[in-house]
Amino acid sequence: MSLFEKIFGSKKKGEAPSPQEAIQRLREVQEMLTKKSDFLEKKVEHELATAKKAGTKNKRVALAALKRKKRYEKQLQQIDGTLSTIEFQTEALENANTNTEVLKVMRTAGQALKGAHQNLDVDQVHDIMDDLAEQHEIANEVSEAISAPVGFGHDYDEDELNEELEALEEEELVSQIVGIDEDELNEELEALEEEELVSQIVGIDEPTGLPSVPTSSLPAARTTTTAAAEEDDEMAELNAWAAA
Repeated sequence: MSLFEKIFGSKKKGEAPSPQEAIQRLREVQEMLTKKSDFLEKKVEHELATAKKAGTKNKRVALAALKRKKRYEKQLQQIDGTLSTIEFQTEALENANTNTEVLKVMRTAGQALKGAHQNLDVDQVHDIMDDLAEQHEIANEVSEAISAPVGFGHDYDEDELNEELEALEEEELVSQIVGIDEDELNEELEALEEEELVSQIVGIDEPTGLPSVPTSSLPAARTTTTAAAEEDDEMAELNAWAAA
């Protein structure tokens, strides 16, 4: 009986375990070998300590401990190799299981797609698309025909319409002018005349126009009494000079 038969168990010919079952059993064996590896490592450490303790005191005991240590180390090497093989096999089974599930899903999707396209034909699809395009064109033409003005809007000349609009604006302006009160017009006319007169007066040149108004105060006029007294004094002085 081979190692894999011991691991997976014996089955009849033609019957193989599922990937999930094989992965589960490999993990169980891996766990068992890991525990055994830990046990052997402890044994190796124990035999090494025994050999060191005996040393030269009891050479026979030391040699026996070293021999057991060598056997345990050899078993450890075998277990490490087996664990590596199991890990490789587990990864391969996991990948195979993943690929199997992916293929199942893809097969199911392919069957569903095939069923969906069973009643479809490429030529029929092209015909349907052509019919849809044609119907869209017809709908656009109908919309344009409905939105276009019918029987009005195209029989009028725009120049005539503009002339008529200008005539209406002139009539409106005339009606506004006629509606103004005559008294208001006279008042506005007088105000304009006053403004014109003031602007003319302000605009006269000073050398050729009216004299300017003096800005400084005039000297005070002498009184009559003061003037007569001054004349009497002057006459007295003149008489005194003639008599001399």
